[in-house]
Amino acid sequence: MLFGSVITSPRGDLTVQQALDLANVYLENASRAQDPVVALVLCHDTEVSLHHARRVTKSAEDQAKQEGIAAAYAGLGSLLDRQGHRSEAQAMYKKAKKLGGNITEPGRTTPSLRSNSIVPSIKGRPLSIMNAPDVSSLISSSLIGSSKSQSKLRKDLALIPAQIFADNKPSPTIEFKPPEPDRRLNDTPQLACCLGLLQFPDDVLEPTARNWVQLTRDDSEEQERLQVLATDVVRSFKRDELKDAKAIAEVLYLTPVLEKDDFRYLLKVFYTGIDQSALLDAYQLEGLAQLLQGVASPAYLDADDLVKTLGLISSRLRLTHDQSQLHPYQLTLTVSNVLDAMADTKVKGLDLSELHEPLRSYLDRLKGSSDPYLVYQAAYAYQALQYVPDSETLWQATLRRTGNITQGMSGLVSPVKGDLNGFIDGLGNIQQGLTSEVLQLSKSSYDGVTPLAQSGQIFMDCLKDGFCFDRKRAWYPALRGADSLIQDGQFAEFKRLVCEAPCRRDPAFQWGVCQRLGDLASNTTWDVDTRRGAIAFLGEMYRNDAVWGQQTSVKQWIINILMQLSSMPGSDVQFIKALFQELETEGDTKKQNMYRACQGAGPGFYPLKVALPPPGSPSLLDRVQNRPDVESNLRQLRKQRLEERGNVVYIPLQAKASLQAPDDSRFPLMEEVRDSLNNDQRVFLLLGDSGSGKSTFCRQLECDLWEPYKKRTGVIPLYINLPAIDKPEHDLIAKHLRKADFTEPQIRELKFYRKFILICDGYDESRQIHNLYTSNRLNQPGEWNAQMVISCRSEYVGVSYQDRFWPGDRNAQPEPSVYQEAVITSFSADQVQDYIEQYVSVHQSLWQTADYRRALELIPNLMDLMKNPLLMTLSLEVLPRMVNPGQHLSETHVSRMALYDHYVEDWLERGKKRLGESDLNPKAREAFESLSSEGFTQNGISFLKKLSMAIYKEQDGQPIVNYSRSKDESSWKFEFFGRDDEKQLLREASPITRNGNHYQFIHRSLLEYGLALAVYDPQDWRERSVSESVMTRRGSASSTMSFEVRRTAFETSPTAAQGPDFFSPLVWRHLVGELSLLQFLVERVQQEPVFKRQLLAYIECSKADKKWRTAAANAITILVKAGVQFNEADLRGVRIPGADLSYGMFYSAQLQDADLRKTNLTGAWLQQADLNSALMRGTQFGELPFLKADALVMSCAYSPDNKSLAVALYRGGVTVYTTRDWETTGTLDGHSREVLGVVFSPEGDQIATCSEDASIRLWDTKTKACCHILTGHTGGVTKIAYSPQGDLIASSSNDKSVKLWDVETAACRLTFTGHTEYVLGVAFSPKGNRIASSSADKTVRIWDIASGECYHVLTGHRHWVNGVAYSPRGHIIASVSMDTTVRLWNAETGAHRQTLTGHGGDVKAVAFSSKGDVLTTASADKTIRMWDVETGSCRQTFTGHTAAITNVVYSLKGDQIASSSVDQTVRLWDVEARSSCHISNGHGDGVTSIRHSVRSGQIASSGKDGSIRLWDMETGTCRFVLKDRTACVPSIAYSPRGYQMVSGDHDGRVQLWNVETGERYRTLTGHSGQVNSVVYSPQGDVVASASDDKTIRLWNVEVGTCTQILTGHTERVVSVVFSPKGNRIATCSEDKTVCLWDVDTGVCCSTLSGHSNHLTSVVYSPQGGHVASASDDGAVRLWNAETGACTHTLTGHRNSVKDVAFSPQGNLIASAGSDKTVRLWDVEAGTRRHTLDGHNGIVTSVAFSPRGDMVASGSDDMTVRLWDIESGQCRAVMRNPHGEVRNINWFATSEAHYLAVGCEDGSVWMWQVVGEGILSTVRLCWKSMDGKLAMANASIQDASGLSERNKQLLKQRGAEGEPLHRLREARKKLMSMASVASELRMSWNRLSVSSPLASDFSFEQSEQRIKQTNDSDLDS
Repeated sequence: MLFGSVITSPRGDLTVQQALDLANVYLENASRAQDPVVALVLCHDTEVSLHHARRVTKSAEDQAKQEGIAAAYAGLGSLLDRQGHRSEAQAMYKKAKKLGGNITEPGRTTPSLRSNSIVPSIKGRPLSIMNAPDVSSLISSSLIGSSKSQSKLRKDLALIPAQIFADNKPSPTIEFKPPEPDRRLNDTPQLACCLGLLQFPDDVLEPTARNWVQLTRDDSEEQERLQVLATDVVRSFKRDELKDAKAIAEVLYLTPVLEKDDFRYLLKVFYTGIDQSALLDAYQLEGLAQLLQGVASPAYLDADDLVKTLGLISSRLRLTHDQSQLHPYQLTLTVSNVLDAMADTKVKGLDLSELHEPLRSYLDRLKGSSDPYLVYQAAYAYQALQYVPDSETLWQATLRRTGNITQGMSGLVSPVKGDLNGFIDGLGNIQQGLTSEVLQLSKSSYDGVTPLAQSGQIFMDCLKDGFCFDRKRAWYPALRGADSLIQDGQFAEFKRLVCEAPCRRDPAFQWGVCQRLGDLASNTTWDVDTRRGAIAFLGEMYRNDAVWGQQTSVKQWIINILMQLSSMPGSDVQFIKALFQELETEGDTKKQNMYRACQGAGPGFYPLKVALPPPGSPSLLDRVQNRPDVESNLRQLRKQRLEERGNVVYIPLQAKASLQAPDDSRFPLMEEVRDSLNNDQRVFLLLGDSGSGKSTFCRQLECDLWEPYKKRTGVIPLYINLPAIDKPEHDLIAKHLRKADFTEPQIRELKFYRKFILICDGYDESRQIHNLYTSNRLNQPGEWNAQMVISCRSEYVGVSYQDRFWPGDRNAQPEPSVYQEAVITSFSADQVQDYIEQYVSVHQSLWQTADYRRALELIPNLMDLMKNPLLMTLSLEVLPRMVNPGQHLSETHVSRMALYDHYVEDWLERGKKRLGESDLNPKAREAFESLSSEGFTQNGISFLKKLSMAIYKEQDGQPIVNYSRSKDESSWKFEFFGRDDEKQLLREASPITRNGNHYQFIHRSLLEYGLALAVYDPQDWRERSVSESVMTRRGSASSTMSFEVRRTAFETSPTAAQGPDFFSPLVWRHLVGELSLLQFLVERVQQEPVFKRQLLAYIECSKADKKWRTAAANAITILVKAGVQFNEADLRGVRIPGADLSYGMFYSAQLQDADLRKTNLTGAWLQQADLNSALMRGTQFGELPFLKADALVMSCAYSPDNKSLAVALYRGGVTVYTTRDWETTGTLDGHSREVLGVVFSPEGDQIATCSEDASIRLWDTKTKACCHILTGHTGGVTKIAYSPQGDLIASSSNDKSVKLWDVETAACRLTFTGHTEYVLGVAFSPKGNRIASSSADKTVRIWDIASGECYHVLTGHRHWVNGVAYSPRGHIIASVSMDTTVRLWNAETGAHRQTLTGHGGDVKAVAFSSKGDVLTTASADKTIRMWDVETGSCRQTFTGHTAAITNVVYSLKGDQIASSSVDQTVRLWDVEARSSCHISNGHGDGVTSIRHSVRSGQIASSGKDGSIRLWDMETGTCRFVLKDRTACVPSIAYSPRGYQMVSGDHDGRVQLWNVETGERYRTLTGHSGQVNSVVYSPQGDVVASASDDKTIRLWNVEVGTCTQILTGHTERVVSVVFSPKGNRIATCSEDKTVCLWDVDTGVCCSTLSGHSNHLTSVVYSPQGGHVASASDDGAVRLWNAETGACTHTLTGHRNSVKDVAFSPQGNLIASAGSDKTVRLWDVEAGTRRHTLDGHNGIVTSVAFSPRGDMVASGSDDMTVRLWDIESGQCRAVMRNPHGEVRNINWFATSEAHYLAVGCEDGSVWMWQVVGEGILSTVRLCWKSMDGKLAMANASIQDASGLSERNKQLLKQRGAEGEPLHRLREARKKLMSMASVASELRMSWNRLSVSSPLASDFSFEQSEQRIKQTNDSDLDS
């Protein structure tokens, strides 16, 4: 080691130099130490070594080392300061001062000591700033070394005359005049000085400056003002369109004193300016370079900043090379400056390989340049790149070779100041080994002199070593040291360095010295002697060939520089002329000839510098100081907004990441939004349902942001109610500020200098379709600087909504750093409780907290309502008045509509009271009395309805009414907002707010409620209705669903017979898209039978007159959403265009000649419906047809133009289809074995296929001919992929390799090996530089194409990894595996991001959407899942395939996906249509049990999805969904009275439920295995449960205790039943026995043995005398219940018996067998009576009719069959096209017989059995909705307008008949205009009596309104 002898020797024996070296070693290691304790110990050792160095200093030579010791002390102080040891650091600084050193605090260097501070930067390139100030004159002179002490030289400087640079000179200074507080500053240099001085310790400043600094530090507002001025100057510079040299010069003054945010902002401005400019601006280039060099702290720069800058310059070099000869020079010069900055600032984390790439291609071209200027700059850039810090700093690299390791104070150049001798010695070591080479190169003479402009190649020969990435040259650090010395005026040291540098004869060094001397001579800020000294220095270098050599290019460069200087303004022309006269005769003839040649050619083309002129007038500072005051207005706005918020109840909201994210992935919304804003995200989209708290949150956010607001610098939050802004898509902020009384100058001021957070509320209410961020040009040059939080109802945004909010290209996926969204979730139970507590504490409520909590427990559905913040607020206010005195809370019915009814009435009553108590004038008092006498509340509601109608009619629902008395007296607004006393009183009492001239309801939902009342107000109809006779329950007024749609004509009550309302909003407004409004109307339908009948009347009217079609479309939409099922309904000829019938039930409906244009039939159940001759143009089905192949489909691929789809078949061929009509365009045959993959080339001109035959074939897309066969794999090729450029193909194979093929030559370029098992998948990165492969070895490997090396190995899967895919941006890799999971990885680091779970089988394929936000996977579980990449949540699940799915791909637009399957189909999925609301109230998996309760009017079903669903027996409405953390509910049972239910769960729990409220009131635990069967005793006091744990438990229902545990079975207990008397139970088990138990004692009375296989079912006879058991042995055994004797063994089934049942009379047994038969047995005789054949699958269940005359059977063939007992004939067949039948339950009410059916697809069906015996028929009452389109046996004969795709789809779904191929001419009714008018007038006469709103409209107005509606309807 170099220092071995020094370090190991005792410190007392060290010399001064050795002690100094040792101190620097310690200091260096201390600066690198990670552990602060170790660093402190090393600092102590440093100080000890320095103390020894000072102590042993004796000789004069030792005295010369004082500067090095001072520098080391200063460095030690700086390090201690950074570590937080301030007092110790100050002590080190004082020692440095005492030794004459210059000090700088860490991170903030003295401007005169730092490269490119606020003084001139005189370097080997152009000067940075002319006439720049320096504050060194303000620093105590005792801290600046004298010229004498700094000019001590150890060698003779005779090489340069002594008079040249004899002494050091102070840097140029300006007079500093401290500004007074709050006074205007003179110029930007003064501002820079002020901010710079504030960074210095007081004790280093002169008195004047010290006094100003002390005063300013005590004035925080003045400090803030100065900093704000600097920030504003930077912002002003950005807005300056010209950005000329003067503006650049001015803003660069501030570089050393800028805060980090401002510096980075300015850096971005320069970067963007250069990037976007059409022509290069030399001043901007120079400004960028000097900005980087003048950075206040290295921490301000990231490695990426400099890499990006070099990349930009490299790009501009290529793009602008031919624009001007100056451009390459300027760009290369900037490269050098940037690289210098890298070395100076010691930026960490640089990857040198990244730096080389953007420079190599250009700089290499300069090797052959004929231009010496470019050659030199390129050589300089190459050398600068060598010294960019990597693992060591530049000076460590230089001095390490000598052992003189010095840690400087300011990065690159400090050592040259501290130890010039050591620095020169270090240069010598770098130069070792190169001397002879340099001498040889410098021997060139003046022979063959050529002009300088043509001598580039000669100079290139001299610089050839400079162009080398792996070699450092000494001349570069020498020149950098020279820069530092010149900058600080240390000219004597500069001369010494130049003369003594070992590289002084290197041409590159001489060229750089000449350039620096020229720059110095041209800088008029230096004194005349200094400038003349520089000129004389150039002369000496020209003259003295013996010392400096005879390099022609250098001599020519000197003459060129002198000629440029002589022509520059302000230069010493006479001095230069005198020098020219001397040089003209210098040297021999050849040299003189060269001189004359240079003079004749004139000055060189390239200037010495890009001089930045003084700031212009008006300067940037002038502009920012002449600004209007805005702070007073902002203070007033802040105060107003905080006061308006007041003391409100606010509970922090929770949210999820997307609409598809599960609710359990919630996070605190406020924290997320604040984090987003702090991270400078541009847009945060806030979605939520109506009343979810969006507006409340937005107002709270504004107040939270206003609280910490700081004047002048604070970000300004603005809550903007979008509906209140006219056309907010333009000039949004200015319009809002004008409303807040800001003047235009103030608005301009805020626009130019301030930043905003826009909180835009009500995007949906303003009916917006624009992207407000982009349309307002936010954050564009010269526009508003703002972030945006924007709220919108979830229902409004639709499917592909993000492009309306993304800040940027709407076709590209935004970076997560600029866009985020969140969806507000419902309140949790805890949040509800917290809100109640706050509400009671703030408001004077009639109830206390305990009262509300009790209501939550007892009132059905109340908790669900109160999870919505708005509905909770309404509930808390009106609940105390909704509950009638004496009424039990459980009997109170609360709905959303009821809450609004009570809320509005209460509001009006309070308004009436307030007005009655106020001091009204006589006219107003008279009006008030009149209104009160008529019914003030009713008048108020009427006012609300009329106003709501007018807003929707006149303003299209825009909620804010802008009323001006002068402008609107003749408009519709006057009726509601005029000065009429009655209207004014009603307005003041209504829930309406006023802000200036703006009126609006206090919440938009009240506007929707008002329109819903206008559609149907129960009070109006009750007042006009005649008293109705008492009806049965089915037709009673209390029924929520009382209409039987099976009637051939719509029968109506006397009330409904009055006819539909001609003036209803249903007639003139299309409400299908108004989801919140529809919700009100849906509730009305469920509560008001009269309204339901009225809606049906609209539908009936549309059959005869198309003028009712809008009303009919609205009506049927409302009814379908209310759950009304139109099974077997007569809908012939109805006109309902545009209706939303999605997920509606239309089983066997008659829809002949119906107008169904543009209706939405997504997921509709149209089985057996008759659609003959229906109009179906534009009808949506939400699905696409599938392609049927004749073999297993292994893969599929879309062409790039989306016009073709290729399908790979297992039998060895590929079929290509057109996507327009799915016709075959050709087949690709040639592979000898199965085709496993197919893919189109990026250009679409080729198709590549891979096969099990180990080959790859390339096919011509047009001709279908095979172009190439790629062979080389030794195993089947599993997957192929084209590179993004299309020139390469990657293939994976069973031979465990990945190969890379050349598409053009078919040659194998590379083979990647490393996988240890089959390679199953391969994918290219978007850039095409990497490949990812997946393998059966459970890994994913990432390969680098250039090197062929494995970049990462990704591990974590537990089974084969089947596929892999890159995201479009290349930052994520997705892999899918046989372990059923999907894993996401960071593509760069290989780190695991997240694991997606949900598939139930092997995941086969994966694909990203084009925007990268969605990931789609295909699985062997027959499903396709779409995942949100950001959250990992499953957005959608597609079902339809009947076997494993092999591949999934996106179409070009991303709106469709195609999936291939071994079920021999390719299915196409409409992504957007399926993204809409998927309505399904059925089970998510198979139904396990189905029961009924006539008393409660319910059907109950349990499912494998872990839920229990309670259905309204009459309507099919799902009343409750009972679910509690279980995977499956195998069994349920109603109590005998029907008001309770028991369930047995998969996790061993037995749970008791209240079926009236849906609440669980008891959980019984004890079983350790799944509970397979539960049953109530006939008395209802005991529950029996049978479990997998081999036990049976008896539970006391009243107290919930286990009374008996019955043990004896040796295997799982399958079933348990009570005897009819309840004294015994029978159980059957897989141990092949039946046990009979005594309920009281728990003793096993009998064990019934005889079966030879597992038992499946056991049942008691109705009389209790027999027990029947069924078994997998194919037998049914009949046992005597008393003795346990087997009375009969019933054999005949060929396989397992699945179910057994007794007839009601007990004389027959029915058994269901897996042999597809049902058998009827005579109990007494033990003989078979009938074998019922007809099923095509296993019969799973049987049930007798209550009368015993029929038996029903359910089967895996998806049918239920009804059989006649006497004849054994099948009387009816009921089909479910989608699922096997699992359970049937036949029961009777007082009115009819019903059959409830549960199926494997999760659906529940309810059939009515009409008639008896051979006359019996069945009709479907209702079925659960499952979201599946059902068209089996539907007739579409002559249906018109269907697209070819939809025709194909309906045919595939089972529809019959042939649609018309053309649209039919509309059938015109032959009716004269007179008859039309007559009919309308007759309608008017009827409706004027019945309509509550008729008096407000004339017949002519209504006729015109309907005509306009129909004219603009779908016919257009």
